[in-house]
Amino acid sequence: MYKIVEKERLAEGIWRMRISAPRVASSALPGQFVIVRADEKGERIPLTIADYDRSAGTVTLVTQTVGYSTRKICALEAGDSLADLAGPLGHPSAFVNEPLEELRKRRYLFVAGGVGTAPVYPQVKWLHEHGVEADVIIGAKNESLLIYTDEMRAVASTLHIATDDGSAGFKGLVTALIDELVGGRGCRYDECIAIGPMIMMKFVTLTTARYSLKTTVSLNALMVDGTGMCGACRVSVGGKTRFTCVDGPEFDGHAVDFDEAMRRQSMFREQEQEANKKCSCFEKL
Repeated sequence: MYKIVEKERLAEGIWRMRISAPRVASSALPGQFVIVRADEKGERIPLTIADYDRSAGTVTLVTQTVGYSTRKICALEAGDSLADLAGPLGHPSAFVNEPLEELRKRRYLFVAGGVGTAPVYPQVKWLHEHGVEADVIIGAKNESLLIYTDEMRAVASTLHIATDDGSAGFKGLVTALIDELVGGRGCRYDECIAIGPMIMMKFVTLTTARYSLKTTVSLNALMVDGTGMCGACRVSVGGKTRFTCVDGPEFDGHAVDFDEAMRRQSMFREQEQEANKKCSCFEKL
């Protein structure tokens, strides 16, 4: 059992939990994920690690109440426990294994969409701690759905906010802000890393392709069992089949077949809707 040390509501339907998991915390790196189950009969849910504290032995996870199982997790309170928390899984972000002298010559642009802002944070934090510059764009529909702005401002070289309705920061999509920064202001970046909804990542890659800007995306939303056994997270990258959980979760965004990935992501939508209809115990979330 993995005790929830702290729980905090970040925005409507989005919760942050700090969980006691010393072994995971001791070896976690940016970009990796864990598999959690709310109880012994619960579904396996892949969640990218949003932070880790080796000295305290805790990992931080951010969960959005999308379906039955995520609602079940978010209904737990501080003091309760998760049945399972397995990890860290997947490959860490590529930059953690690169020579620091080379990394410090680069400038990164991170594009975070919605709850995808949480897994962006440990990457930017790691780069900041190692003296590497990184600008960050956080995008959301409106100001009330923005998360991690204070945390990100503390570690990013420059933080840009984009909201669809203009209630905070730049008015418009993150892709329009990329055009403004790179095409309009002439900002130069060596790599873009995008994490968020699949449709957002698709259009970010289409935008950065116009500037020949290397772009990495995280496809953890496709995963199910996290071990490569089920095959549910198959994705075509550069015309070859890859498994998100064991080969990723990060890939060259310009090589990903996003249309195929989005079709796979929606395969069990009807079953999930039925599961939600049968359960009214999480209405408070």
